[in-house]
Amino acid sequence: MEAFQMPKELMYPPTITEQSPAKYVVYPNDDIVLKCEAKRNAKVKYTWKKDGETFAPEDGPSVNRKKDSGSIIISNGNGNAMKDFQGKYRCYATNELGTAISHEIHVITESTPKWQKEMIRPIEVEEGSSLILPCNPPKSAVPPRVIWMNSSLLHITQDKRVSMGVNGNLYFSNVQKQDEHPDYICHAQFVGARTIVQKEAISIKVRPTNSVKFRRPEMMLPEGSMSTVLALRDQPLQLECIAEGLPTPEIEWIPLTGSTTNGHIQYDDFKKTLHIDKVQDDDDGDYQCTAKNTQGTATHTFTVVVESAPYWINKPMDGIYAPGEDIILHCEVGGKPKPKVTWKINGASLKDSDLYHNWKLSEGSLVLNNMQLNDTSVVQCEARNKHGNLLANAFVYVVELPPQILTKNDEQYSVVEKTNVSMDCKTFGAPMPKIQWDRDQEDNLLALDQFSFHTNGTLTITGVVKEHEGIYWCTASNNQGNVNISAYLDVRNATKIISPPMEQRARKGGKAIFQCTVEFDPKMSSKIIDWKKNGLEINEDPDNDKYFIEDYTLSISNVQEGDQGMYTCLARSELDSVEQTAELVVIDLPESPSDLELSNAQETSITLTWTPGNENNSPIEEFIIEFEEDSFEPGVWHELTRVDGDMVTTDLNLSPYVNYQFRVIAVNEVGPSNGSNPSDRYRTPPSAPTKNPEEVKGEGTVPENMKISWKPLKGIDWNGPDFKYLVKWRRLGKDDWREEVAESPPVIVTETSTFEPYEIIVQSVNDLGRASEPKPIIGHSGEDFPDISPENVGLEAMNESAIKVAWLPVQKQGLNGHLKGFMVYYISHSSRHRQTKELRVHGNTTHALITGLKPFSNYSVEVAIMNGKGPGDRSESRMIRTDEGVPSPPSFLHLERQSDTSLTLIWGPPETPNGILTGYEIYHQIVNKTHMGAKYFSETINDPTQQNWTLSNISSKDTYRFYLYATTSVGQSEAVMVEGSTMQEIEVPPVLNVSIETGDSVVTLNWMQLEGSSNAEIKVEIRNKSSEHLWHHYGSVNTTDSTFQLSGLLPGTPYFIRLMALNHTQHVEIWSKMVQTTGIAITKEQRGFATEGWFIGLISAIVLLLLILLILCFIKRSKGGKYSVKDKEDTQVDSEARPMKDETFGEYSENDEKPFTSSQPSLNGDIKQLGSDDSLADYGGSVDVQFNEDGSFIGQYSGKKEKEPAGGNESSGATSPVNPNIANE
Repeated sequence: MEAFQMPKELMYPPTITEQSPAKYVVYPNDDIVLKCEAKRNAKVKYTWKKDGETFAPEDGPSVNRKKDSGSIIISNGNGNAMKDFQGKYRCYATNELGTAISHEIHVITESTPKWQKEMIRPIEVEEGSSLILPCNPPKSAVPPRVIWMNSSLLHITQDKRVSMGVNGNLYFSNVQKQDEHPDYICHAQFVGARTIVQKEAISIKVRPTNSVKFRRPEMMLPEGSMSTVLALRDQPLQLECIAEGLPTPEIEWIPLTGSTTNGHIQYDDFKKTLHIDKVQDDDDGDYQCTAKNTQGTATHTFTVVVESAPYWINKPMDGIYAPGEDIILHCEVGGKPKPKVTWKINGASLKDSDLYHNWKLSEGSLVLNNMQLNDTSVVQCEARNKHGNLLANAFVYVVELPPQILTKNDEQYSVVEKTNVSMDCKTFGAPMPKIQWDRDQEDNLLALDQFSFHTNGTLTITGVVKEHEGIYWCTASNNQGNVNISAYLDVRNATKIISPPMEQRARKGGKAIFQCTVEFDPKMSSKIIDWKKNGLEINEDPDNDKYFIEDYTLSISNVQEGDQGMYTCLARSELDSVEQTAELVVIDLPESPSDLELSNAQETSITLTWTPGNENNSPIEEFIIEFEEDSFEPGVWHELTRVDGDMVTTDLNLSPYVNYQFRVIAVNEVGPSNGSNPSDRYRTPPSAPTKNPEEVKGEGTVPENMKISWKPLKGIDWNGPDFKYLVKWRRLGKDDWREEVAESPPVIVTETSTFEPYEIIVQSVNDLGRASEPKPIIGHSGEDFPDISPENVGLEAMNESAIKVAWLPVQKQGLNGHLKGFMVYYISHSSRHRQTKELRVHGNTTHALITGLKPFSNYSVEVAIMNGKGPGDRSESRMIRTDEGVPSPPSFLHLERQSDTSLTLIWGPPETPNGILTGYEIYHQIVNKTHMGAKYFSETINDPTQQNWTLSNISSKDTYRFYLYATTSVGQSEAVMVEGSTMQEIEVPPVLNVSIETGDSVVTLNWMQLEGSSNAEIKVEIRNKSSEHLWHHYGSVNTTDSTFQLSGLLPGTPYFIRLMALNHTQHVEIWSKMVQTTGIAITKEQRGFATEGWFIGLISAIVLLLLILLILCFIKRSKGGKYSVKDKEDTQVDSEARPMKDETFGEYSENDEKPFTSSQPSLNGDIKQLGSDDSLADYGGSVDVQFNEDGSFIGQYSGKKEKEPAGGNESSGATSPVNPNIANE
C-alpha cells in the first residue's frame, strides 16, 4: 500500500517519530537522555521498560521526564551511580487506538579512558631492520582515533616505508638513521568522552651499519599467508597488508573472486589498504595482496565472508481500512544468518491464543480477515540475528470516514507543450475513496493514450499539446459520500531559440559577439537569458568590461587564449529552459618557425629545413623564406621564395658571391608571424655574371650628344669581385663599335648629329668574366625643333560649338626627333579680346576636334608638329565660322498697364543672338494665390526688331505671368519672365476719413472710399502698445465695405492699429493710429519682484557684504581671544563636510533677458477668458489677446479649436471678428 496523507485534525493510532540510537554509550559527567516522541495529535501515554521490566522514571530522584513527552533524562549526580542505569530500554506509546513501541536502546556506561601503567624501555635497532611500535589504546565500546606524534605535537610522517595499522601500531618496513628519535608518542582520541590520552614516549636508537643486507618481503600485518575476515552488508570493509623488507616493498592487490570489476574498491595509504565503503553480497570472496621488492615477493590471501544484520525486503505499512475489509501485513526481511521474525500486537507478543478465525499467520505474513471497528491496533514486526535486530510499527485503523480531498481546489498547472504534467488529487477516507478524473470535452480520459492514472489520485498527461488546455475535475467517492475539486491546465508555447549563437573565430585582442534570438510565450512572467562559458555562468563585472550582455547579445572584448571555449545561450522561463552552444576559437598570428637547418649545400643551391611554430588555431597557409647578406645591404631582409603551409623543407636557388643567412615567416589567415631566428651563414663561391642590366636607353640631351643609361644590377647579381659595365655603341649600320667601361650609368657620347640612330650594348663584367652579350638596342642622339609643319590643313564646322581640323600625314624628314603629337592654335574673331588658345593632340594622328566654341563665330586655326624638343613652325592660318545656335534670353522684360483690360510687354534683344535672330514667342498663364493656371501660347513675333506687344481683353481681377522667348532658326532661347495685372496702382491712401469707435473689448473702424478709385483689398494689423516690433495680421477687407470690427480685445488696453494696401509688389501702410478700449484694465499677473534679475542681484550683493563682515569679525576675534583647538578643528571639518546645495548661485535663466518670441508661453496664463464665445479667447483658456514686448501673443493655445473666417482671406466681404491669422502669423 502506498504512503498516504491523513488530515491533521483526525486522531489516529500512535506513531513513534523520534527515538535514541540502538547503541547508546555514556561517559562520566554525561547525562543519559533517552528520547521517545510520538505524533502530537495521537494523544499518547508513554511507559518504559528496562531489561524487560517496567521502568518508572518517577521512582528515582535523578530521573526526569520532559513535559508532554516520553523522553527521560537521567542526571549524572555521581559518576559511579550511572552504571546502575546500564541495560536495554524500550519505550511504549499508547492511546485508545493502540500501542507503538521503540526499538531496543542498549545503554552502555564507561569510565574515563586510562592507559595502564607499563615500563617503556628504549628500543635499539640496527639500520635496515624492521620495527613495530605497539600502541594498545584503552578498550572502549567506541574505538578511539589513534595518532602518532612527537613531544612537539608534530605528526610522524607516514609513507611507503612507515605506516600505522588499523590496530594503532606503528610499522617500519626498514629502519633508517633518520628514524632515530627519543619521543614516539601514541595518542588515543575518544570523541564521545571528549578525551585524548597518550602513552609514554618511546625512544628509538638506530645502530648504523656498513653492511646493510637486502632481504625479501615478509608480512608484518596480518601474519601468515591466509586469514578470514567477516564483513557486514552496507558496512565499510578495510583490508590491510603491511610488509617489511629492504628495499621497501611495493603493495599490489588482486581480487581473486567476489567483485573483481567493482569500481567501489579504493586503495589507500600507499596501496597498503583495500577499502570498500558499503559492502554488498557480491563482495564475498578472496582478495590477495602481494608485497614485492627486488629480492622477491610475499603474499597474503583474505577470505571475506559477507553476512548481514536484518534488513527490510517488504516492510509492513500503516493503513486505514473500512469495516469488513481483509488485510495482509507483510514482514519480509533479509539477513545472514537468517533472522528470526516475531509479531507483536500493541507491544505484546502474539500468542497462539490470539490467532482465531480472522487472525492468522501465513508464510511470514499476518492475515486479518473481516476487520471490524474494534480491531484497530498497532502491529509490530521484529527480526533478529546475531548482528542486530529490526523493528517496524504498522497501525491498522478500522474506521468509516467520508471522502476528503486534501489537494487545494482551483489549482492551476502551467506547463509547456510536449512535456509531461501531473495533476494531484490527494484523498482520504474509509473505505479508501475511488478517484475519477473528468473533462468537459472527454467522457473517458483514461481511454486516451496520453492520460494515465496513479493510485494516489494523480493524473499524468504525457506530451501535452494546446488541445489539452482547460478545466479538469477530480471526484473522490466512497459509501460515505463524494466530493470533487477542479484544476486548470494552462498550456504554453515552449521557449525557442530561433537564432542560435554561431561559432566565432576571433583574433587575440579583438572582439567576439554571440547573438541568440529567443521567442518566449507571452504569458511567461520570467523571461531570462543567461550566458555560460564551459558550463559556468557569465556575470557582468562593473569594474571590468570583459563581458557585455545586452538583450540577446554577448560581447567579449580583448579576447585572449583563456576566453576560448564553449559558450552557451540559456533561455529560461518559470516553466522551461532551452540552450544552444557555440564555440569561440581564438586565433592569432602563428608563432615563428624554429630549428632552421642548412643541408645539401651546392655552389648555387642549398636545402633549408625548419620546424613550424604553433599555428594558434589558424592553419598556416604558406611560409615566406627571406635572406640577408652582409656585403651589399647588410641588415636588410629580402624575400627569396614562398612555399605551401604544409612544407617544412625546400631547396633554395642562390646567387654566387653572396654570404647568405635565412629566416622563415609563417603566414595564416590573420597575417604573418615574426621572422624566425636566422640560420647559419652560407657563402656561395664567385662566378662570371649571368645577368645584364635592363632598361638600357640612348637619348640625347642636346642635338650634339647621346646619354646612354640603364638600370643598375643589385649587388646580389654581381656574382664576383670588381664588377663593372662594358658599354658599346655605333651608328646604326655604320662605323665600328666604340666601347667604354663604367661602374655606373650614364655614359655620354658627344659630337653626334641631330637625332642620329645608334646601336647600344651594355654588358656585365667582373674579375671572373663577362655575361653573355645582349642584343643591341636602338637609341638616338639629341632632338631639335621640327623643320616642317603640317600640310594641307582643312577645317569643318561640326555644330554650333565644335570644329574638326585635319591635315596630311607627317614625313620623317625634317622631324628632327620622335613625333610626340601636334599643337592646334585657334583664335575667335567675334570677341573684342582676341586670345590664342591651344589644343594639344598626342600621337601620330591626322585630325583633331576643337570644342567649347561660341555659336555663329569666326575662328582662325593653325597647326604645329611636336617632337621631344617642342613644337615646330605653325601651318598656314585657316578661317571658319561655327554653326548657328539658340540665342540667349531677351535682355529684359517689363509690363506697362494700358487700361483695366490691356497690358503692354516691353523687352530688349538677346545679348548674344548666336545666329540670325528670327523673332520672339510669348506665352502667359493666370496666377492665383494658391496655385498656377495652365500655360497658354499667346503670340509669335516674326520681326526680330520688334520689342513690344500689347495684350487686350483680359480680366482686371487676375494676375498674369508672361514668358518671352527669343528664336533663331535653331530654336528657342531660355525664357525671361514677368508677372503683373491691369489693376491700377493704388493711390495712397485709397480711403479717407477713417474714424474709430471703441468699446470694452471691440474697436470698430469706419472710412470712406477714395472717389474714382477701383475696389481694392486692405489688410488690418494690430499690436499691443507695449510691443515694439511685431505686428499681427487681424484680417482683410475690401475698401468698398467701409467698416471693420476688431473684437476679443482687453478692456482699458492701448493698441496700435494700421491699414495696409497692396501696391503691386508689396504692402504699404496707408493709415495707423493708437487706440484704447474702454472699461477698467485687468491687471496682469505680475512676476514677483523676488524673481526679477535686479532684485536677485541686490540680495546677492547684500549677502556677500554680510559674509565679508562676518569673516572680518571672525578674523579679528581669532587674533584677540582664546578658543578651543578641538572646537576649531570641529568647525573646520563641519564646514568642509557640508555639501554645496546650490553651486549655481548667481546664475539666471535665459528667459530673464531674452525678448519674448511668438512661441514663448504667457506670463499671465492664469487670467480667465473674457468676452463672448466669438472672442479671441476661443484660442485657449489663458488667452487674453495681449502682446509681449515683441508683439507676440501672451498665453498657451490649449482650449477650443481655431475658427476659420467667414469669407476666407480672399473675401471682399466682412471678415469674421475671430481671425486665426493673429495666432498663426
